[in-house]
Amino acid sequence: MSLKIRLSRGGAKKRPFYKIVLADARSPRDGKFLEKLGTYNPMLPIDHAQRLVLNDERIKHWLSNGAQPTDRVAKFFADAGFIAARPRPEQTKQGLPKAKAQERLKEIAKAAEAAAAKAAEAAAAAEAAAAGE
Repeated sequence: MSLKIRLSRGGAKKRPFYKIVLADARSPRDGKFLEKLGTYNPMLPIDHAQRLVLNDERIKHWLSNGAQPTDRVAKFFADAGFIAARPRPEQTKQGLPKAKAQERLKEIAKAAEAAAAKAAEAAAAAEAAAAGE
């Protein structure tokens, strides 16, 4: 049986509230689960203590027994220090733009560098003129 640590949605329409649960990978998102490991309330401010509540002891237990967190839960666990952070999609080969888009991005970067150099020259000239007065 493959175990997942994932979010189970609750709350009213447009007022989400999530339970962080341990469930069989085959069970539905809001269906049967084995254990509740915490809660996540995205409606609260980021610095609020009740936004993310985790049961540290049980999470460590299930991670050591092979339970796999989903991407969002893995991000929470990485922030809490339970696991190493996963690479973001744009850091992997699948997340890279196509060749044409990469060329356009390089051109934009070159243009931005040229504009910054021109602005630096203008600032240096203005400073020299101000020093000469």
